[in-house]
Amino acid sequence: MRLLVQIIPLVVGLALTGCSSWNPFSKTESKKPADLIEVKQSMSVKQQWSLSVGRSENYFFVPAIDGGTGYAAAADGSVVKFDVVTGRQFWKVNAGSRLTAGIAAADGLLVVAGEKGKIVGLSSVDGAVKWSVSESSEILSIPLVNSGTVIVRTNENKIIALDVANGARKWMVERPLPSLTLRAASGMTVVNDTLIAALPGGKLTAVSLANGAIKWDAVVGEPKGATELERVADVMGIPSVVGKVVCAVTYQGRVGCFDAQTGAQRWVKPVSSEVGASADERFVFAADVNGVVTAYSREGGASAWKNDKLLHRGLSSPVSFGNVVALGDFAGYIHFLSREDGSFAARLPTDGSAVLGNPVVAGSRLIVQTKGGSVVSVGIE
Repeated sequence: MRLLVQIIPLVVGLALTGCSSWNPFSKTESKKPADLIEVKQSMSVKQQWSLSVGRSENYFFVPAIDGGTGYAAAADGSVVKFDVVTGRQFWKVNAGSRLTAGIAAADGLLVVAGEKGKIVGLSSVDGAVKWSVSESSEILSIPLVNSGTVIVRTNENKIIALDVANGARKWMVERPLPSLTLRAASGMTVVNDTLIAALPGGKLTAVSLANGAIKWDAVVGEPKGATELERVADVMGIPSVVGKVVCAVTYQGRVGCFDAQTGAQRWVKPVSSEVGASADERFVFAADVNGVVTAYSREGGASAWKNDKLLHRGLSSPVSFGNVVALGDFAGYIHFLSREDGSFAARLPTDGSAVLGNPVVAGSRLIVQTKGGSVVSVGIE
């Protein structure tokens, strides 16, 4: 996942969209990825199982975990259901459309987004299509299902709530769209009765799940610069919530934490990232545009450590996993850094293709989906 230069981002090279667009591959040269240094493993990691779902292409697909069951989707429309512990595939179906985002799983429903704004709801029991509706623009962000409601965010910056039973629209919120934005899968999360969404223009917005009423807006990164390109400051990845705090990061902007109830700023620090930040009880973790991974104190934002040995390796968003921080790269490696000091603790190869989406913690295991189509379970021994 990277950006404007040769990057394999959250989605299709982080191309720019809006009133203007720009091909990020036309004028820039890629920077040489850092060679991997030898890791003296301080912990044992092992691939427990692997299954094939289908290629992600350049879209942002992340497995969904619901108890002991997992679901994954692919760009060709494939959707699979599997056992999280064993990797055994229960079924594999086709959603009837090429897909651009997914997957959400809750309330007996699976939700994926298809081309041209199509949204498909499938039964989690057998994968049968329950309903299908279409919106006016492409959907790259992973849908959500919560409390009888399906939520999607379109590239026109519309947040739309649908009924889980039939896909009927409940409400819609349309937020201002900057003239130039990144074509990225900025995500959403739910805290109690509130949806918090990452938006273009450097903002988080919180809306009521019940009716879409705006509760608060928070500025993570302020657009700066003389040109529209310099002023791109979109919030990247999925906002990370721990307790009463929500944390996020922007491109060409800042990383910071905010009160999840009011949006009041706790702290911000300058950084530019093409992938999301994640948080745990002590730290906020972010990988910048060059591949420097930094841990910030969650309470005040002080830098706790940095690891600069993964430069230009197209890192995924980092995720806290026990005593380590895990993240993938463009070559399919999963890197495990010490949560306390950022040193390498272990490394594990997968299928050799990029890890575009963030790794998912499922109890004592880590579930990763690669661009090449593998869903891989990793355990710590």
